[in-house]
Amino acid sequence: MGLYDRDYTRENFQHGFRNAPQMRMSFPQMTPMVKRLLIINVAVFFLQILGADRFLVSSFSVYPISASAVLQLWRYVTYQFLHRHLLHILFNMLGLFFLGPVLERYWGSRKFLIFYLGCGVAGGLLYPVLVWLNVIKTPLPLIGASGAILGMLAACAILFPQFVVIIVVFPVPIRIAAVICIFIATAMILKGANAGGQAAHLGGMAAGAAYVFSRKWREYLKTKFQMGLRQKKNTQQQSLQFELDRILHKVHNQGLQSLSSKERRTLKKATRAEQEKL
Repeated sequence: MGLYDRDYTRENFQHGFRNAPQMRMSFPQMTPMVKRLLIINVAVFFLQILGADRFLVSSFSVYPISASAVLQLWRYVTYQFLHRHLLHILFNMLGLFFLGPVLERYWGSRKFLIFYLGCGVAGGLLYPVLVWLNVIKTPLPLIGASGAILGMLAACAILFPQFVVIIVVFPVPIRIAAVICIFIATAMILKGANAGGQAAHLGGMAAGAAYVFSRKWREYLKTKFQMGLRQKKNTQQQSLQFELDRILHKVHNQGLQSLSSKERRTLKKATRAEQEKL
């Protein structure tokens, strides 16, 4: 999979998206979190081919046959770093290599990592749901980063619609590529071919799209929460100041010995607060 933009869209891209990355027909510049994820995935794959595959898959994959395994929540993260064979990891890491830096530069490393793993978790959670609904009749251990990769594809399709991805050797507009992936995943689930992997694809894409589309109300809720915290802090400060004025007035009229234990604690608290401001 490759990724680039066209000359005639570059000007619109610059003005249409805040902090939009500039991409040309060349390899993307590696970003720190993408580099770490690539290294971890490749290192785990080497452990698999060196003989640890059975242990890693049994301990860290999503396998909805066992109720206890379904409730082992770490599996929904760890399964993303396991792969079945060379082509499996190759295509996933190519997707990470080309799509990841775009989103990491756009969001920042921390937010990108949360998004990446979150899409993978969503894909992993959809798998046992489809098993319980009997949509998937022969479940196998679920492994691979495909849910996270397809989540990135969905996010890029929404944020950067002028992108073109290279699928095998064919350039395809990224939104068309996303629709094709949804169609293939749905058809294969209904057919029962690699249904678990395709469930992860759909779950990851749904999570990626939901994350992007929910940006405005998430920012609204964050702003409301921060305003609520500031209001609460201001109210507490006003109450403390009112109580402090009352206590100081009492000290002036009756002396320090007239204060109760609670009033003394309030006075000490106010004193500490003033010292912290200095």
